[in-house]
Formats: sequence, structure tokens, C-alpha cells
Amino acid sequence: MTPQNGIDPSVPPSGTGCAECEAGGGWWFHLRRCAQCGHIGCCDDSLAKHATAHAEATGHPLIRSFEPGEGWFWNYETSEMYESGPQLAGPESHPADQPTPGPAGRVPADWVRQLG
Repeated sequence: MTPQNGIDPSVPPSGTGCAECEAGGGWWFHLRRCAQCGHIGCCDDSLAKHATAHAEATGHPLIRSFEPGEGWFWNYETSEMYESGPQLAGPESHPADQPTPGPAGRVPADWVRQLG
């Protein structure tokens, strides 16, 4: 990955789950991390799409997956995916014991239907 604009490698993630879903008692499918400010939001396969909403509201162009074992980045400005990029402040993902979808105890039994 060559673009460094929109990345601050010193900023840690905002938490272990989607900031807005946590605040509202919601749930998410997968998590994404803003590479500029560390905001954790839910992916576009989630009902609320908070990661994209954050990018649109702030102009922060790059996200990184916040899923265990994934290190790819997405650029909202260019619609480009990068398999890797600069090392960001840890942790690199949500805790491995945190379920997907998550968080534990708030995912409805019919979550597959809801996301369908």
C-alpha cells in the first residue's frame, strides 16, 4: 500500500466493538477500524453500516479490517482494496473470543434473516 494520507499508525482502536452499536445496545456482523482516528464501526454487511457512516461524516478515507487474521485496508475515496498496509497501534483486531456476529448476548436468533 502506498497511500499514507489518512493513516495515523500511533492511534489505538476506539474499543473492541462498534462504537455506535455499543452505545445504542445494537449488534454487528464484522468490524472495521478507521486508519486515521481508530474509530471502530460495523461493516456494510451489518444493518447499521457505521464504518461507512463514520468515513462519510469525517472524510477519513481508509479503514482496516478489525477481524482476527485480516490485515486488509479499504480506501473509500478510490474504492481500492489493499491486501496490507502500515502497522497500526494494537490491538490489531477484536478479541479472538468475541463472537462474530457480536457482541455475545445481543445478537438476535434470526440474525441471518435480518442480514439477508
